[in-house]
Amino acid sequence: MLTVASDIEVLARFGRALADPIRCRLLLALREAPAYPSDLADALGISRPRLSNHLACLRDCGLVVTVPDGRRTRYELADERLGDALDNLRAAVVAVETDRTCADAESEGCC
Repeated sequence: MLTVASDIEVLARFGRALADPIRCRLLLALREAPAYPSDLADALGISRPRLSNHLACLRDCGLVVTVPDGRRTRYELADERLGDALDNLRAAVVAVETDRTCADAESEGCC
């Protein structure tokens, strides 16, 4: 049972990050491999300013980190266990209900 405020805050932070489809796509892309913002913007088909806002949110949530690479900055998951958590969460939700959608799926709130 979750009773410690920090446990609840951590889960809420993860939930807020997952509440946006673009941030979900970013996390899933970074689960596959670290990437540069320009490559992520192209892969996701979104503008770089919009991508930057979502990456900043994920960074502020503590889910992604930046890694300097010469004059460029690469993004990656803050911990490899986040990739496993995403896989496990997706599998668990699919196993429970496959025909449900969230009424707030189009929401663009940030952390």
